[in-house]
Amino acid sequence: MFIVIESAYASGEFKAEEKMNRKPKISKKIYVANLPLQTSEPELRALFSSAGDVMSVKIVKDRQTSQPRGFAFVEMSTQWEARRAVSMLNRKNFMGKDLLVKEARVSRGFRENW
Repeated sequence: MFIVIESAYASGEFKAEEKMNRKPKISKKIYVANLPLQTSEPELRALFSSAGDVMSVKIVKDRQTSQPRGFAFVEMSTQWEARRAVSMLNRKNFMGKDLLVKEARVSRGFRENW
């Protein structure tokens, strides 16, 4: 019987069952894409403060050139404010470009996918 359990675990049956039982974690982080390159963090904070209390703003920059890459992450104080910001600001015109605003996905390490 021990061999059967071991082979079932190795086949991934238990891992799939564990994933099905997990509740989805609602994130307070928001992914913002299609940003104009001249956007600053205070401007982005001001835009998202209309939806609620902004905890942090991080515009992602290229490692070598330090130029903005055109996307950012905004963290709101509650999950409800994050959802409200997504619904209010997705596809909104900001400095001549339509923003793409989504709930940020939780990054998983390389080994967790195996």
